Amino acid sequence: MKARPATSLLFVFLAAASLAQPVPYVPDSKELAESYQRADALRSQANQNVYNTSISPKWVDDHTLAYVRTTRTERRLMVISATTQARKVAFDHSKMAAAMTAALGREVTQENVPFTDYVLAPDMSSVSLRFGNDWWRVDLATYKAERTTPQTGRRGPAGGGPRRQAGRVRTTEGQVQVRDGQDWRDVGTKNDYAGAQFTEDETKIVAFKLFPGDRRKVFLLESSPNSAEPRALLRERLYDQPGDKLDSYETWVIDPATGKETKVDLDPINTGGHPWSSAPRVQWWKDGKRGLLRFFVRGYQQYKVVELDPYAATARTLIDERENTFVNTGKLLFFTVEGTNEIVWRSERDRWGHLYLIDGETGDVKNQVTKGQWVVRGVDRVDAEKRQIWFTANGREPGDPYHVHSYRVNFDGSGLVRLTDGDGTHTALFSPGRQYLLDTWSRLDKAPTFALRSADSGHLIAQVVEADVSGLSKVGVRLPERFVAKGRDGKTDIWGAIVRPSHWSPTKKYPVIEAIYAGPHDSHVPKSFITYSGLHALAELGFIVVQMDGMGTDNRGKDFHDVAWKNIADAGFPDRIAWIKAAADKDPTMDVSRVGIYGTSAGGQNSTGALLFHPEFYKVAVSSCGCHDNRMDKFWWNEQWMGYPVGPHYAEQSNITNAAKLQGDLLLMVGELDTNVPPESTYRLVDALIEARKEFEFVLLPGSDHTGGGFYGERKRRDFFVRHLLGVEPPSWNSAGAG
Repeated sequence: MKARPATSLLFVFLAAASLAQPVPYVPDSKELAESYQRADALRSQANQNVYNTSISPKWVDDHTLAYVRTTRTERRLMVISATTQARKVAFDHSKMAAAMTAALGREVTQENVPFTDYVLAPDMSSVSLRFGNDWWRVDLATYKAERTTPQTGRRGPAGGGPRRQAGRVRTTEGQVQVRDGQDWRDVGTKNDYAGAQFTEDETKIVAFKLFPGDRRKVFLLESSPNSAEPRALLRERLYDQPGDKLDSYETWVIDPATGKETKVDLDPINTGGHPWSSAPRVQWWKDGKRGLLRFFVRGYQQYKVVELDPYAATARTLIDERENTFVNTGKLLFFTVEGTNEIVWRSERDRWGHLYLIDGETGDVKNQVTKGQWVVRGVDRVDAEKRQIWFTANGREPGDPYHVHSYRVNFDGSGLVRLTDGDGTHTALFSPGRQYLLDTWSRLDKAPTFALRSADSGHLIAQVVEADVSGLSKVGVRLPERFVAKGRDGKTDIWGAIVRPSHWSPTKKYPVIEAIYAGPHDSHVPKSFITYSGLHALAELGFIVVQMDGMGTDNRGKDFHDVAWKNIADAGFPDRIAWIKAAADKDPTMDVSRVGIYGTSAGGQNSTGALLFHPEFYKVAVSSCGCHDNRMDKFWWNEQWMGYPVGPHYAEQSNITNAAKLQGDLLLMVGELDTNVPPESTYRLVDALIEARKEFEFVLLPGSDHTGGGFYGERKRRDFFVRHLLGVEPPSWNSAGAG
C-alpha cells in the first residue's frame, strides 16, 4: 500500500470539536481592493524572498559541477568536485565585476554578474558569460575580457535517436531532383512527390507520392492590424479536422542513375501527421542498408514500424502495436540499438507503460525490460555497449504516484537501480561520462534540494544546496497543500493540491475555484515547487483554489487513461467532485455551495462543460479559447481520444449541442487570431447560447492568439468570480487612478 501525505495540522485543527462553525467570507470594498493589489504584489515579494530555488547547474568536466549559490547578501558561482566533495568559489567576483565594467563601459557590480548563461573552461582558466546578446570570455589569470562567439554548456549526453541524413536530393513542385555539383536535375517522371531521401550509399532514393486530402482551410479575421490600413485582414491556412479526408503517401524507390521508379508494396500512409510534419521520414539502420518507417494508422488504434529494403523495393512489418481504444502518441519511445539490430520500445500492452526489447530481425519481443504497476515516462540513454537503459518513471515509489524518478536497468530486465531519492519529483543532470548526476527534487510543498549522486548506484555523494523559502511565510505566501481522496469508484486515489489566500482564517468559509485542464495527453497538476503561481494570485482575492487530475488523464496506467476514450466530456468530473467534497469534509472553510471553475483550451471546453453537465455542483465558469465541439478542432488530437470515424458521440458531447442546458454564470473569452483552436468554436457556442435565450458574458480579444486573455483576460476572470462567488462588486477600473 502506498504511503499518503501526513494529515496537515491545519486539518487536525479544523476538525477539532471546539472550533466554531466558520461564516462565509464576504470582503468589504476596501478589503477587496487591498486583496487585488496584494494578488499582484505578492509575486515579486515572493521571488525576492526565496534563495536557491534554481542554481543554473552545468558540468565543467566529468567530475566537476558548477552552480550558482545565492544568499541574502551575495550571489556566487561555485564549483564542487564529485570525487573529493571539495567546493570553492569559481573566481574572484570583485575582479570579474571590474573587468566587465571596463569592457562594457558601464558599472557592473558583483551581484549583477549574470549566471544564467555561462561556460567554465574545463581547466578553470577562463569563463564565458553572456551580457545581453553578447558573449564575453574572461581570462581568470589576468581578468581581461574579450568578445567571443556564443557558447553552450555541457549537460551530459542525450539518448540515442534516428540518424539524420543531409543528402543531395529534394522535391520541387512534386518533382524529385538530385544535385550534380551546383546543378539540379530531375529524376523520375512523376510530378506528385512530396518528399525524398537518398539511401546512405546514395544509390537509391526513397520518395513519397502525395495523394492530397480535402485540403480544407480555416479563416481568421484580424480586425485591428498594426497598420494604417482601415480594412480588416483575412488570414487562411490548411487545417484538417476530424473526419476530413487526409493527405496520404505511397512509398516509391527511384534509381537516380536510370530514373526507374518502383512502387513499394506498402499501404498508403494516411495519418496526415501533426502540424509540424509532412511526408514520412526514413530512419536508416542496419549499416544504412535498411530503413525504418514509423506511423499511425488513422484512428490511432494502430501504430506500425515497417522495415524498408530500398534495393529490393520491399517492406515488412516489424512492430504492429494495436489497442482497442487508443495508442498513446505522446508516450511512444523508440530506440534502435547500434550493432545488434534490436529495438527498445515502449508499449502499454500489459496496461502499464513499459519498455520492451524487440528483435529487429523477427519483430518478436525478446523480453519485457520493465514491469509493474508504474509508468515509464522517458528514456535518457540506451547504452549498447553496457546493454543498459537509463530512464525516468513515476508510480514505483511510495507516495504521490506522479513523482518522477531516474532509474537504470539492464536490457534483460535485471539490475534495476533507482538513482534518485526523496519524496518528491526529480530531474537528473548527468555528467558527460555518466559517472555522476545532480539530483534536483522538490514538491509543491517542499523547496528544491540539489544533491550529487553516483550514477552507478544512486549513492549520495554530497548535498550541494537546499533552497531557502522561509521568507515566503514572512510576506504571507502559503505553500500549496497536497491532498488525496478516492475517485468515483471509491478505491482509486485522486491526487491534487489546495491553495489558500494569505489572509485565510479558520473562522471564515471561502468559495472554491477549480483550475481545470483535463486533456488526456498528460497529467496536469504541477509536482515541482513553484514560488508563486496563478493559483496563488486568484486565491488572494478570497478563494480556496484547487487543482487535481481525474480519470481520463495520463501517467496512471491504461485503465485510468482509457476513461477518456470517446468520452472527452467526462473530463474526470465524477472524480473531481468527489475529491472536492472529501476535502471539504475535512476542511469546513471550503464552501462547496459556491464552486467555480476555469480553464483554457481543453480546459475551456471542460469548464463550460461543468455548467452544462454538472450544474448541481459547479455554479460559475470562465472558459478561454475552448474546443467546444471536438469536430471543429485539429483532427490528430481529437480523433485520438474521440475515435474515428466521427460518430454521433461527437455531437452528444459537444458544448454547442448542449448549450440549452446551461445553468449558472458563464464567461467566454477567445482570441480572434487563435491558430490552435479555430475561434468559431467559441463563436458557435455563443450563437447556440443566444438561440437558447441563455444569459452569459463574452469577451473577444482583438489581435490575440490562443490565450487565457493576458492581463485583461485575467482581470475579467478575477472580476467574474468576485462578483458571482463572493457576491460583491469588483473595483471600478474606469475610475480615475484605477489600474
